[in-house]
Amino acid sequence: MQAIDKIDRMILSILQGDGRITNQDLAARIGLSPTATSERLRRLLKEGYVSGFGARLDPHRLGFGLLVFIEVMLDKTTPDVFDRFAAAVRRAPSVLECHMVAGGFDYLVKTRFEDMAAYRAFLGQVLWNLPGVKETRTYAVMEEIKNDGPLPLL
Repeated sequence: MQAIDKIDRMILSILQGDGRITNQDLAARIGLSPTATSERLRRLLKEGYVSGFGARLDPHRLGFGLLVFIEVMLDKTTPDVFDRFAAAVRRAPSVLECHMVAGGFDYLVKTRFEDMAAYRAFLGQVLWNLPGVKETRTYAVMEEIKNDGPLPLL
């Protein structure tokens, strides 16, 4: 794997803001030929610097206005319990993100729902039935201040 340089970082930074930019426009913005830009982009994709492309959807317009973070504490902190919990979370479509964390609990889960009743159903029917769950703490978001932060590459 080749180390990335300043131009590669420029490409990645631009792609974070506009994943649909044409190669021609990208080349113009970084000051390289379209061929050189295309070769660099192809290498960055092949080496896994870009994990995917997609559209950012407006959850409020789509009826998912309630953002909830949940602290999850497991009954045991053993590798098999961690593995079973992680495998089950990966299969739960309502879970947008799940992170194992250090500190006073084991996982931080991010979810979105239509309303509190939908979250309550998820809590009772999904979350509490995940392997090893001992305790949860819920944090409903009152206002999203920043939710689209790109990586600070430049």
